[in-house]
Amino acid sequence: MVDITVRGAGIFGLSVAWACARRGARVQVIDPFGPGAGASGGVVGALAPHVPENWNDKKAFQFESLIMAGPFWAGVAEAGGVSPGYARLGRVQPVMDAAGLALARAREASAATLWQGQAEWRVEPVQGAWCPQSPTGYVIRDTLSARLHPRRACAALVAALRARGCEVLREGPDAGRVLWATGVAGLEALNAGHSRQVGNGVKGQGAVLDFDARDLPQLFADAVHIVPHEDGTTAVGSTSERDYDDATSTDAQLDAVISRACAAVPALGSARVLERWAGVRPRTRSRAPMLGAHPLHAGAFIANGGFKIGFGMAPKLAEVMAALMLDGVDSIADGFRPEASL
Repeated sequence: MVDITVRGAGIFGLSVAWACARRGARVQVIDPFGPGAGASGGVVGALAPHVPENWNDKKAFQFESLIMAGPFWAGVAEAGGVSPGYARLGRVQPVMDAAGLALARAREASAATLWQGQAEWRVEPVQGAWCPQSPTGYVIRDTLSARLHPRRACAALVAALRARGCEVLREGPDAGRVLWATGVAGLEALNAGHSRQVGNGVKGQGAVLDFDARDLPQLFADAVHIVPHEDGTTAVGSTSERDYDDATSTDAQLDAVISRACAAVPALGSARVLERWAGVRPRTRSRAPMLGAHPLHAGAFIANGGFKIGFGMAPKLAEVMAALMLDGVDSIADGFRPEASL
């Protein structure tokens, strides 16, 4: 007997499956390509918040999810014995000019309220070798940002699910309540069923460098995320490509990302490139995750549209969808419902 069938073994599908399993549900996850085969099998893993201003449902949801992430991933690691590579080490980014410095200081004050004393956004002088180049001599340091290794996080969720007796399969029939968390393929199916585009794939490219900064914060400079991982590598990324011919090939655009990372942090200049990666991330028309009743499959549910913030949104999203599917409790904000993109 199965209570929940999850179609899709990316971060949304696996995290919702785990939240349901923790509540005692019998869960199966089905994905013909295996866990983390799409965008969730990437390399960067920057769990970074939106700026603390112009607060809205999306920013509040993400904030709550980032706060939940520590115990969420600790529970996953304990259950399955596999580390997702999670650590809340913060983030540092340069302040580029006087206007940016004034804005950063204003956000320092707003974060004190919006982040409810659970994290800080600070303006401070440049210090140490692990710091991006900054024309003003100042950087922003936030203590909310965290990192994990995307594909290892998926593997950790699979291990935790299997430890609870849940199956992760390549194929199988639907049983119980069904969640569709099928990423870009799911958005393409919605596009085919509606008169206008509901969502699309956005290609991203990233790289893994042989540079050990595992206990240091992530950096964000010149639109590049620089993320040290617990295995002694550092990931950099990524591009955002609406138009592409090959979803999984890397090219000169990734070369430019690596060059900008090395220019921003000269310590990376001699680091060897260990891996180049590309994948396509699902982006809804509203740019927010799509949660709730599935628009095409009567009686089924959907969780899609993680785009660049899927891993950061996952802990809270998983609890919200588990409550909806198992208890009938609907706490989904209007901006996250499928109608926002239909």
